[in-house]
Amino acid sequence: MMSEWWTYGPRDLLQFSPQTYYRLFELYNNAWWPLHILALAFGVAVFVLGWRGGDRAGRAITVMLAMSWLWVAWGFHWQRYASINLAAEYFAWAFAAQGLLLLWLGAVQGRLTPTPVSRMQSRFGLGLLLFALFAVPLLAPLLGRSWTQAEVFGMAPDPTVLVTLGVLLLADPRHTYALYPIPVAWCLINGATLWAMEAPDFVIMPLAALLAVGVAIGQAFMRRASW
Repeated sequence: MMSEWWTYGPRDLLQFSPQTYYRLFELYNNAWWPLHILALAFGVAVFVLGWRGGDRAGRAITVMLAMSWLWVAWGFHWQRYASINLAAEYFAWAFAAQGLLLLWLGAVQGRLTPTPVSRMQSRFGLGLLLFALFAVPLLAPLLGRSWTQAEVFGMAPDPTVLVTLGVLLLADPRHTYALYPIPVAWCLINGATLWAMEAPDFVIMPLAALLAVGVAIGQAFMRRASW
């Protein structure tokens, strides 16, 4: 009955089962292997360049991140996820928009240059990069799923978003605030989706977004107070 609409929650609105969701990653990974090796190489390059810093590094990082967002928009959301989730087409447009925004603000305007930030902000940014590149792919086997269902940076949305948040923390937050909304929104959407599937790792993405935004805001206030 329409009068009982308030009794519905995210679990009632889920359009697919956990088995279907993770099977999607398996089919996607099998179809595009060994492109994952190149994607992971991009990720390692992003970490090294972010650690070294500099304007050239920032522009190179931007191009690799933008390519990753655009690929995930088309290869994963549009081509795969849309087959089981009606909202995936909107996710594809959002990821494409983020990729283009990265190119404009990072490659053209040079706003994503890794700069000397506080030690805490730098360590958290680099730590988030390492977690996304090497820990996130391990979640599948650790949680009892097949290696073929692992999520890899540049191929799957979650590690791509986490790497991006890590890179943003390496740059001046005054220049990168426009690049936060879409990654943070995805973290919340993903957390809600995994919670609806009763996945034990549902908290990872929302927590990462909360910490990244909290660190960026905290450091921005501290910098302003020191002026």
